[in-house]
Amino acid sequence: MSKKILVVEDTEDNRQILRDLLGMAGYEMIEAHDGAEGVAMAEQHRPDLILMDIQMPVMDGYEATRRIKAIPALTAIPVVAVTSYALSGDEARTRAAGCDGYIAKPYSPRQMLAKVREIIG
Repeated sequence: MSKKILVVEDTEDNRQILRDLLGMAGYEMIEAHDGAEGVAMAEQHRPDLILMDIQMPVMDGYEATRRIKAIPALTAIPVVAVTSYALSGDEARTRAAGCDGYIAKPYSPRQMLAKVREIIG
């Protein structure tokens, strides 16, 4: 059975890149367009991994991650922050919100797949 990855990302182009990349690698991808939808999809689908954009409308990735990690059934799901705001201190902020990893945009497909495999195999 393929591993499920929830991608919480408001930009269609970015979702398309991940759709192609993760699909070719044999993962099943579920999509959410903002943080609030991401929390709902995490509860509904219980993915093996969540790739969380940080800058999004409705609810940002920090708040979405905090809410997901506050739900006992979801707390063990790894969340990787994917953000173009790679400023000093950002990684610490994502960790403080409960993220288990961090990838800065733009990332290479190889870098993304390596991170996914490192976390969920």
